[in-house]
Amino acid sequence: MFSVAGARAETETPFSFGERIDTAQVNFDGRYRYRQNKPDQIYRDQVVSVKDLPCNPWGLYQMHGNVLEWCADWYGSYDPQDGMNPVGAAGGGKRVVRGGSFSNGARICRSAYRGASAPGSTWQYQGFRPAGGS
Repeated sequence: MFSVAGARAETETPFSFGERIDTAQVNFDGRYRYRQNKPDQIYRDQVVSVKDLPCNPWGLYQMHGNVLEWCADWYGSYDPQDGMNPVGAAGGGKRVVRGGSFSNGARICRSAYRGASAPGSTWQYQGFRPAGGS
């Protein structure tokens, strides 16, 4: 399910672009099939500039693919009672990463995917997204 600013968006699809993505929209490893994705798409094997690919319907760029984005949450199992804004672990050894990267297939680029990475790790496929408020 795609969400924007902590609220549910107008779609319940795996990606902000809909049920599937392709490498004309998202920088990911398109050689692997996911649902209705066409296999054998390109694999860039590197990050691309933010505006090299189209924005999603909310005007946000690269929310899927390009680099896994660090999140403030510590990684831990959670079981939300109502499915809304679950509370993760209070601490731990790894932080949450989301969004997939250029080296991942489409499944990991889904909005619902939640991975983990140790703080201080440096991988070419991880990054962060500065965000400001008004």
